[in-house]
Amino acid sequence: MNDLGIHDENDAVTRYRRDGPAGDHAVAKPPKPRARARRRQAGRLLAVGGVLLLGGSVSLGAWGHYSRQQEVLATSHHERDLVPSMRVAVVAPSPSTRSVSLPCTTAAFAAANIYARATGYVAERNVDIGDRVRKGDLLAQLAVPELDAQISQNEATLAQLKSALEQVQANLKLAQVTWDRDGPLVRQGWATQQQGTVDVQNLKAQEGNLGVAQNNVKAQEQLLKALRQNRDYATIVAPFDGVITQRNIDVGSLVQGNATSGTFMFEIMQADKIRVFVYVPQDAAFSVAPGVDAIVRVPELPDREFAGKVTRIANALQSGTRTLLTEIDLANPDGVLSAGAYCMVELEIPRKTPSFIIPSDAIIFNANGMQVAVVKDGKAEIRKINVARDQGVRLEVAAGVHAGERVILNPPASLVDGSKVQVAAQ
Repeated sequence: MNDLGIHDENDAVTRYRRDGPAGDHAVAKPPKPRARARRRQAGRLLAVGGVLLLGGSVSLGAWGHYSRQQEVLATSHHERDLVPSMRVAVVAPSPSTRSVSLPCTTAAFAAANIYARATGYVAERNVDIGDRVRKGDLLAQLAVPELDAQISQNEATLAQLKSALEQVQANLKLAQVTWDRDGPLVRQGWATQQQGTVDVQNLKAQEGNLGVAQNNVKAQEQLLKALRQNRDYATIVAPFDGVITQRNIDVGSLVQGNATSGTFMFEIMQADKIRVFVYVPQDAAFSVAPGVDAIVRVPELPDREFAGKVTRIANALQSGTRTLLTEIDLANPDGVLSAGAYCMVELEIPRKTPSFIIPSDAIIFNANGMQVAVVKDGKAEIRKINVARDQGVRLEVAAGVHAGERVILNPPASLVDGSKVQVAAQ
């Protein structure tokens, strides 16, 4: 028996003597040596199991770390050797013309405000607002009794002057006959020189009276012509084919004939031809010229398009708006278009500088500005572009790309200049 067993037995006897019997007949018995051996063997097995478990855990962790390291290496090698497939689009050249839609306003090709040139009362009015007239049609007739009286008086005066002219002509003829008769007698000495002198001076006086009488008749005829012209102003006629857009008189109205403050009677506009005024912005103004095709559309007439051409431009931009006043003439035989209407005009403006079209999906926007990735020799080439116009799903580019090149669509953030890429099958 070893020292450990002896110490255990002595401890049990000591506890018996100190605590006394348990119960009436309880007697403490010392443990057996076989039980102590089994406990020692279980402890050894437990220690060996713990060591094995610890070793297995360490081995398993080391194997997991090694596996993850191998996976990372494999992934990095794969990423290094992988050539991504990219969708691309071909850069297309812009058309030779660009369509520009702008708001515009219609106006009559010709318009005239008709004022009274004679003073009188409206005796007859033949037209009203909206009436279509032809050139020379009678619009209104004025009653001018004072002017008629003046014309009658001056006609009588002209008749008197003409009679006086005839009398002077008769006196001149008589003086000429007298001189023709007395002239030979004076030269032959049968009549005195005094008689000859009187006859000559009388003839000259009658010739002078004839000139005065003729001038008086001409002056009176001019005065009568002016009065009759004023009388003609009492007849108001249409200056051209058109439509009456304003009427400010009625039968019985008194109108004043004056060059500066005459009565405004009618407004007439030419309806078979329409002008369209449009202000073209500066970015397109330098390409606008007479002859450029234009299509005018009115919102209230969705089924109609009115084709025309630019007929005249102002040749100078307005300093306040930087726009160019442009006029377009449109035929309007059926009178559908009205002056003063709001409409839209589409101009086909020729391009002076070439440009290219790319999809907006190809844009790279970062701190370096707007860029695109171009596929060249199997690599991505990052280029900065100059956008001329943004058309929504498309962009018009003035510089940075060329026709026929391929730009990458939706380029990833990891794409850098020089990255290997391949074109995906469409």
